[in-house]
Amino acid sequence: MTALPRGAWQDVARATGLLAPGATSTADVAATIFAEMSALAVSTGAVNLGQGFPDVDGPAAVKAAAVRAIEAGANQYPPGPGIPELRAAVAAHQQRHYGLDVDPDTEVLVTTGATEALASAILALAGPGDEVITLEPFYDSYAAVIALAGATHVPVALAPTPGGFRLDVAALRAAASDRTRILLVNSPHNPTGTVLTRDELAAIAQVACERDAVVVTDEVYEHLTFDDAEHVPLATLPGMAERTLTISSSGKSYSLTGWKIGWVHGPAALVTAVRTVKQFLTYVSGAPFQPAIAQALADDDAPRELAASLAHRRDLLCDGLRAAEFDVVVPQGTYFVVADATRIIERFGLADGVELSRRLPELAGVVGVPMAAFCRPGSPTSERLRNALRFTFVKQEATLREAIARLRVLAAQ
Repeated sequence: MTALPRGAWQDVARATGLLAPGATSTADVAATIFAEMSALAVSTGAVNLGQGFPDVDGPAAVKAAAVRAIEAGANQYPPGPGIPELRAAVAAHQQRHYGLDVDPDTEVLVTTGATEALASAILALAGPGDEVITLEPFYDSYAAVIALAGATHVPVALAPTPGGFRLDVAALRAAASDRTRILLVNSPHNPTGTVLTRDELAAIAQVACERDAVVVTDEVYEHLTFDDAEHVPLATLPGMAERTLTISSSGKSYSLTGWKIGWVHGPAALVTAVRTVKQFLTYVSGAPFQPAIAQALADDDAPRELAASLAHRRDLLCDGLRAAEFDVVVPQGTYFVVADATRIIERFGLADGVELSRRLPELAGVVGVPMAAFCRPGSPTSERLRNALRFTFVKQEATLREAIARLRVLAAQ
């Protein structure tokens, strides 16, 4: 066994539940639940509804544009902030969809996916003694980068209600303090599928202004909303453009997750701070993909068609989960649905959603991810969601129907 090397990586591992208290060797470092579940799907032949990536590619015209860029020689370092065409396309997109006036030269930065944008923003703006508020449950990279920055993670619950998961505004106000440096807001929200309302966003904005905090928004699912849900960028609220960093990417809207082309925009001073950190992470990336995504951002039809298709697949999976005796919270957006498995867990004598997720390939030939992976261990939110799993519906309809057929074995006979 190898002793644990010293370093900040231990803080990251502990913050994400990969290193238990008292661990003494690298053998005690766990894989992420996503890696564990994906490996389990491969080893068992289970249908993988755990990891959220499409099983079909995005628009052919966008892929062809990348090929043309490679053949035209776009294979060396692009400009540090991103190519001018892509920065201009991001600015035009924000104006067209949301009425936001963004200077592509000083207020837009291209990043290696939204994940790098988020990491660069937190590392640039928060440090020891600062607090970063996030919603809970939360995407696991948030906890990791907050720990890496040496800041304190303060989660605020999204509470399950008959109308879906909703922000606990009183808890948000109680959590904010003079040490609050960043409010990290994800809407449409992974993993719950919640789309925050204008009133919820206004409450966040008020807290940010009262505490003189920066808001960092993760809007990667901005175009993937369903029914009557409306995505409202927080930067569009009165007085918020000056204190908000808006992050998005091409991966989700155009089903090109492997290209890792993201961006952040906001006030020039904040973008400068983020760029200063980002240039020492990847420096630049995706040279031939950047002009292709610049072309894609002019196409509003592809994301709209994808959202309509996902709404149909959401309904298909939700119906199948109900038939298998899960209790489903119907999502308003994203790729994911949260399903409570209490009746199934009790029927099979299991402990919780974590044990069910590890047994589900054997029981039904399907993989999901336990909601505990998106919560701080032992938190009230973690306890409320201890029997819940997250499933993705961003798979072909035939794949979903196969998963649904397999899940039927869980229902009471």
